[in-house]
Amino acid sequence: MTTTSGAEPARARARAIAKAGGIDKAIASGALTKLIDTTLSEALVLGLLKQGVSKYLAIFGHGSTDLGEVLRIYEAEGVTRTFNCRNEVAMAHAATALRWQYGETPAVITSIGPGAMQAYAGALAAASNGIGVYHIYGDETTFGEGYNMQQVPKEEQGLFGQMTAILGRSYTLHTPEAIRDALRRGAMTVYHPYRAMPFFMLLPLNTQPARLTLNLAALPERPNLPVMAPADDDDIDEATRHITEAKSIAIKAGGGTRGHDKAVRRLAEAAGAAVVLSPGSTGVLPDAHAQNMHVGGSKGSISGNFAASNAELLIVIGSRGVCQADCSGIGYKKAARVININGDLADATHYNRTLALTGDITAVVERLAMKLEAMGGAARSAKAAWLEACAAKKKEWSKYKTARFAAAPMADEVWRRPALGQPAAIKVVADFARKIGAAKFFDAGDVQANGFQIVEDDRTGDTFTESGASYMGFAASGLLASGLADKPRYTIAFCGDGSFMMNPQILIDGVEHGVKGMIVIFDNRRMAAITGLQMAQYGAGFKTNDGVAVDYVQLAGSVSGVHAVHAGYTMETLKAALDEAQKHKGLSVVHVPVYSGENELGGLGAWGQWNVGNWCADVQKAWTEQDL
Repeated sequence: MTTTSGAEPARARARAIAKAGGIDKAIASGALTKLIDTTLSEALVLGLLKQGVSKYLAIFGHGSTDLGEVLRIYEAEGVTRTFNCRNEVAMAHAATALRWQYGETPAVITSIGPGAMQAYAGALAAASNGIGVYHIYGDETTFGEGYNMQQVPKEEQGLFGQMTAILGRSYTLHTPEAIRDALRRGAMTVYHPYRAMPFFMLLPLNTQPARLTLNLAALPERPNLPVMAPADDDDIDEATRHITEAKSIAIKAGGGTRGHDKAVRRLAEAAGAAVVLSPGSTGVLPDAHAQNMHVGGSKGSISGNFAASNAELLIVIGSRGVCQADCSGIGYKKAARVININGDLADATHYNRTLALTGDITAVVERLAMKLEAMGGAARSAKAAWLEACAAKKKEWSKYKTARFAAAPMADEVWRRPALGQPAAIKVVADFARKIGAAKFFDAGDVQANGFQIVEDDRTGDTFTESGASYMGFAASGLLASGLADKPRYTIAFCGDGSFMMNPQILIDGVEHGVKGMIVIFDNRRMAAITGLQMAQYGAGFKTNDGVAVDYVQLAGSVSGVHAVHAGYTMETLKAALDEAQKHKGLSVVHVPVYSGENELGGLGAWGQWNVGNWCADVQKAWTEQDL
C-alpha cells in the first residue's frame, strides 16, 4: 500500500521557500499561504527550518520512513540536506561536533528502539559539554494496538520519553497540533545561553503522517535573548574589594569561558590573578601569557595545581566544578572566599562562602575589570610576589614537559623495539596542527589526558577535548562535522587505538561526505590511562590490554578514498608521515606506535587528587574537613 498524495504540495512549498530565501519571505511574497494543510513530519521540518536547522544526520528505519520522505523532497529542492551515517553513537557525536566547532545546529534522526538508544547514549557528550542539538526518534504508536517492534517491551506508556527527559528535555508528539509547543520548548533548550542541552522529539509511527492545519507564521523562531548581568554595582563593588584585599588569587577558567577570551584576559591582568585552565578551556589565555598556569585538577600540572591549592581567593568562571577539574572538591586548599561568575544559578553557588555574580560571562567580567582598572593597577601590584611564585612553578612545569617532549624512543615490550613516548608523539602532531592552522579533536583516555597538558593554544576554538563525558570514539566521529559544515576547517583527530576502534566507521562516513582531515592513532595496545591508574593505586595492571595486533594502515587503507600512513618510530619519521598524510585531498590516517610502560619519560603524570579507588578515604576526609 503506497500513497504519494502529499508529495506535490510539499514539493511546491519547498520550491517556494528555496526561491524566496525562507519561510517568512515566502509568506510575505504570497508564494505561501499562512495556513497550510500538511503532515506532522513536514510541519516538523518547517518548524526546525524556521529556527535555522537545515542539516540532518540520519539512520532511517521503519520508525522514520515518513519523515525521510519529507526530507527527500526538501533536499531535492535545495532547502535541507540529509547525511546518512552508519552508527547512531558516532552520528550523535558528529552532530555535537558540528554545533560545538562550527556553531551550526543540526538534528539527529533515528528509528525506534535500538537505534534511538544508541543515539541517546551518544547524546551524553552533548549534555556534558552544554551543546544544544535536536534528536528526533521514532516511537511506539498512540493507538495501543499491541507491542510495536523495537519498543521497550513493558506495559508502561511513553518509556522512551521518560528516558530522554533525564538526559536533556523531551517531548512526545502524540498530537500533531502540539508541534508549536514542542518547537518552543526545543528552542529554549537547544539555544539556552548558559546551559544548552539536547532536546529529544519522539515521533510515534502513526502520528508522523497524520495531517493538521499549520500556521506557518506561528512557528517559533530561534530565541534572541538579551545579555544578563547584575542589576546594580553592589555585588561588583564587593567583588572588587575582595580582589583588592587578597594577596593571592586564582581564576579557574571552566569550559564556559570558551569564546570569552578577551574578557578573561582583561580580568586576570587587572586583578593580578593566576589563571588555571580546565581541559576544555585551553586557549582562553594565550599559552605563553605569564599568568597562564595551564591546567589544574586531578590530572593537572605542576603550575596549575600550585596556583589552585595556594590561592586565598578563588574566582570561578564558567565552571560546573567537575571532579577532575577541582580534585573532587579539594583542589582549593587555602581558598577562604569564592567569587563565582556563571549564568546558571546552581553552578554559580556550587561552593560555600561564595559571592555569586550571575549572568553573561563577558558582561559581568568586563564590569568587574573596569572597576579594577580604575584603581590604576593597585590590585595587580599587590600580587607581585604571588605572580612571581606562580611564574617559578610554570618554569618548573615547562622544564618537566620539555624533558618528555625531547625523550628518545624507549624500549617497549609490545613493539619489541624502541618507540616514542606518548607526550613526545602528541607534541609533534600538536605542533604540526599549529603549523598548518588545523583544529584538534582529542579522544578520551590517555591521549586526551596527555593532550590537554601538552597543547599550546593562543585562543579557544583550536582544541576540542570531550572531557565532559570522556566518551571514547568522540574525536574520530566528530571529525565528520568537517565534511558537513558550510565553512569547514582542516581538523586532526587525536585517538588512542581503543578509542578509534569504538567508531571506525568514520572511515566510510568521512569519505562519503567529503571530510578533509586526519586521524592520528596513538597505538600502545592498551587502555594506558586506566593501566596507569591501577598501577598508581594498587601496584598492578589488570585486564586493560590485549595480545591482538592490528595493522591499522592496512585496515584504514582498505577503505576507498582513505590514505593511510605508518609513522615509524622516531620523530623524524612521524613528521614525514604527517606531511604525506596532509597532502591527501581527503581523509587520511596516521598510525603511530607509542611506548607504554614504567619509564617516567613516557607520560606527564598526575598532580592532584581524585575520589576514586583506594584514594577515596583520604579525599573524602579532606573534603569533609574543609569549608568550601
